[in-house]
Amino acid sequence: MKFAIVSKGDNKSNILTEKIRAYLEEFELVYEEKEPEIVITVGGDGTLLHAFHHYVHRIDKTAFVGVHTGHLGFFADWLPEEVEKLVIHIAKTPFQIVEYPLLEVTVRYIDGLDEKRYLAVNECTVKSVEGSLVMDVEIKGEKFETFRGDGLCISTPSGSTAYNKALGGAIIHPSLASIQLSEMASINNRVFRTIGSPLVLPQHHTCILKPVNDVDFHITIDHRFLVQKKVKSIQYRVAEEKIRFARFRPFPFWKRVKESFVGD
Repeated sequence: MKFAIVSKGDNKSNILTEKIRAYLEEFELVYEEKEPEIVITVGGDGTLLHAFHHYVHRIDKTAFVGVHTGHLGFFADWLPEEVEKLVIHIAKTPFQIVEYPLLEVTVRYIDGLDEKRYLAVNECTVKSVEGSLVMDVEIKGEKFETFRGDGLCISTPSGSTAYNKALGGAIIHPSLASIQLSEMASINNRVFRTIGSPLVLPQHHTCILKPVNDVDFHITIDHRFLVQKKVKSIQYRVAEEKIRFARFRPFPFWKRVKESFVGD
């Protein structure tokens, strides 16, 4: 089996990375950064997101597993003291593949530039570079509302526990192929009105944002920060592709939610 390791880059993670690589090579697994069958991330959820975007061109062939060297993550669930057990699993045990939905983001431009397509594990956010964000929101090809406020967050079920949760969005189990649209400080008064609640859209529904004004936008795709100019529309839907995780033991979603937000 071919494997690669992506480290957070701090001293603790780098030491653990070298340890894991040495163990796996003792089992005669091949270290291969270009075309790995499994990618082990050492750090946290941010490290796994970084690894996903690095290998996004081969997500149908690569599975991910995370070792966390900080706080317990939603993606990085193995402890540093468990790496020997993890290595034995990787080397000797056929792993189960668990697939989670991804968000497809398509940006189209006024001046005829080629559209750009992105995939997000957690979310995409949109804000205006200057002033309030003003966007017409279309769902299934029909105008739903005109949003005015700080910004919008469109998340996957995996990302529902991240920025979306901080905005008051619902936590959605990753087995539900859906996307969620949440508002950031919407303007609601006698003149302007939005729905004021997060919207959960199923797999076959598409959401399109159309700028009302000719302004530049700050768009994030997970941890990536982009400035977009001359935007005609931004389209969101559940992607056909999915992120693949290598599972060697049960990792119940609701248990992770409890441990992250409720405690014992």
